Amino acid sequence: VQLVESGGGLVQPGGSLRLSCVASGDIGSITAMRWYRQAPGKERELVAAMASGSNTRYPDSMKGRFTISRDKANRTTYLQMSGLKPDDTAVYYCRQTRPRGDYWGQGTQVTVSS
Repeated sequence: VQLVESGGGLVQPGGSLRLSCVASGDIGSITAMRWYRQAPGKERELVAAMASGSNTRYPDSMKGRFTISRDKANRTTYLQMSGLKPDDTAVYYCRQTRPRGDYWGQGTQVTVSS
């Protein structure tokens, strides 16, 4: 299974972006989906999580601004981000946990700047 992320880029403060993470290969079912981010000089942090039952979880700083979702085929994970702030600038990574293992994407850069 390989994960490919897309949707990152440069956005002004207050703007929105939607990140996508598409799985290819023998994907099987999915147990959990997560998005993380890592800013320069900082540790990687969880920004959104969804279990197979569609329960979601967000850190307090992301609640109301970030939304994780998936397609019906359980192949693609999305992260809708709104009200973006300069502090949201980071490389964003998706992670999918499937019966055959735990998989990470290569990361996509999000830069929030005027």
